[in-house]
Amino acid sequence: MGTTAVERPASRGTSGTTSVRRRRVVGLGMLVMVLVIAGVVSLAVGARALSPAEVWHGLFAAPESDRRLTEIRLIVETVRVPRTVLAIVAGVALGVGGALIQGYTRNPIADTGLLGVNAGASFAVVTVIAVFGFTDPFQYVWFAFLGAAVSGVVVFGLASIGRGAGNPLTLALAGQGIAVFLAAMTTAISLSDQAALNALRYWNAGSLAGVGFDVIWPVTGFIAVGLVLALITLPAINLLNLGDDVARGLGVNIALSRTVGIAAITLLAGAATAACGPIAFLGLMVAHVARYLTGPDYRWLVPYAGLLGAIVLLVCDIVGRLVVRPGELDAGVVVSLLGAPFFAALVWRGKLKNA
Repeated sequence: MGTTAVERPASRGTSGTTSVRRRRVVGLGMLVMVLVIAGVVSLAVGARALSPAEVWHGLFAAPESDRRLTEIRLIVETVRVPRTVLAIVAGVALGVGGALIQGYTRNPIADTGLLGVNAGASFAVVTVIAVFGFTDPFQYVWFAFLGAAVSGVVVFGLASIGRGAGNPLTLALAGQGIAVFLAAMTTAISLSDQAALNALRYWNAGSLAGVGFDVIWPVTGFIAVGLVLALITLPAINLLNLGDDVARGLGVNIALSRTVGIAAITLLAGAATAACGPIAFLGLMVAHVARYLTGPDYRWLVPYAGLLGAIVLLVCDIVGRLVVRPGELDAGVVVSLLGAPFFAALVWRGKLKNA
């Protein structure tokens, strides 16, 4: 009798855990389906709308002598496919990076720009254009990635020395200080060089257009490494969010975990920013939506944030192509138009909770 009374609650608890896990798995599957649909729509939408049959021809049909079909194939292969792939890759990177930075800083309004990644990339772009005259994205994208990486390392290094080393607040202050300094230097250089100013104006908009696979594939390699590092650190983030003392007591090497985490964030955000320019608010938004859907468990929150980041960036790019046809709004502009009120709502909600 006593044994049965003990077993029943355990059975109910196991059933509840299984139900939650099943719901999360189904949610991931639904997000993948939405992403596939958005990808297909992205291939069809643009200055010239294509039917599903034309998209299929552009992807899989053999080369044709028909001029119209050849033109369709050219549009799909050289314009739409690279743009769609970049939106997915960059969206995943920024979504995962946003979730990680919020987890490591325990700051619900943190974004990847907190590490000075965007500012470092911008500074590197205008510097190499002003000094070397580079104008092709394939030339300066590597310097943008290097600038983002160096900025992240410097911020993390400054936050790791002296009193308050490793403290989330120290990391945030160091990141903001470096970002403000680099922004001032970027402005000074761009105002003194017209070519750098023009390139920065285009790159800062956060555009997915005009980037080919010669840039996308190498950037994807860096993002893949960042994703592997992110997956390795997920159990540690859950423990770190219980507090450093608790995490240390449970056997977490806090310094190593934070180092690997910052490396992952730098690779993800740096590579995505280098390829398509700074996309503000994306990581912030999708991390909060993912947390609402999954709860605080980062083993689920991070995959959800990655898929949501890809979906949101892809949908914003599609919307940008439609609202001002035959022209278009850059995806970064559309994301900012969506993200600004989202950020304001977060602040307002926080004030209501503290009232």
